[in-house]
Amino acid sequence: MIRLELPRVVVFDLAGTTVRDDGQVPAAFAAALSEQGIRVTPDQITGVRGASKMDAIRRLVPPGPEQPRRVEAAYLAFQSGLRRRYGDGGVSSVDGAEATFAWLRARDVRIAFNTGFDRAITDLLLAALRWSKVADAVVCGDEVRRGRPAPDLIRRAMELTGVRDPGLVATVGDTTLDLEAGHAAGVRFNVGVLSGAHERGRLEKAPHTHLLADVSELPSLWPGL
Repeated sequence: MIRLELPRVVVFDLAGTTVRDDGQVPAAFAAALSEQGIRVTPDQITGVRGASKMDAIRRLVPPGPEQPRRVEAAYLAFQSGLRRRYGDGGVSSVDGAEATFAWLRARDVRIAFNTGFDRAITDLLLAALRWSKVADAVVCGDEVRRGRPAPDLIRRAMELTGVRDPGLVATVGDTTLDLEAGHAAGVRFNVGVLSGAHERGRLEKAPHTHLLADVSELPSLWPGL
């Protein structure tokens, strides 16, 4: 049996991967688009999960001369609605996430968060979870030129944590776009989890190295360490 070496950094997604997804994000999307007279199906929303939220909304607003205005209005409504939903229902972590962070820390593995949320919503989430000092780096969708499936979020996280070799990187996410971004970045461990937006059948069709039930199982990739 080949023993896998630990990565130098693990780059985690937030909603659906380390933060419980109780439907706040798709509900906020649907409500924001409804304000613009746009009705979307659950499948349409699921299809854009993992993208930067501005890109996701842009894909769902029909093209035309009014598209830029409608996209901006819907994005502002999405931000406001998501803050309200998180405030009303609270924010909680996926079971086992904090134990996995501690396991990695004990082995000198760096931790990064990457997300399609903008910085304001990300800071709200991290403060509510008391995770503001958990990660060595946090990269948000409004801080890179290209969102997923481009590798920009991951590469920025690598830069901030001082890891240049993608062979020393693990990424963990709950959507096909997370996995496509990990593949584009060339990471050694491109891990999908079944705790969020996309089910096994969908994730199996995306490039990946491992599929796990949730982040609590991540240490099992390196038994005996």
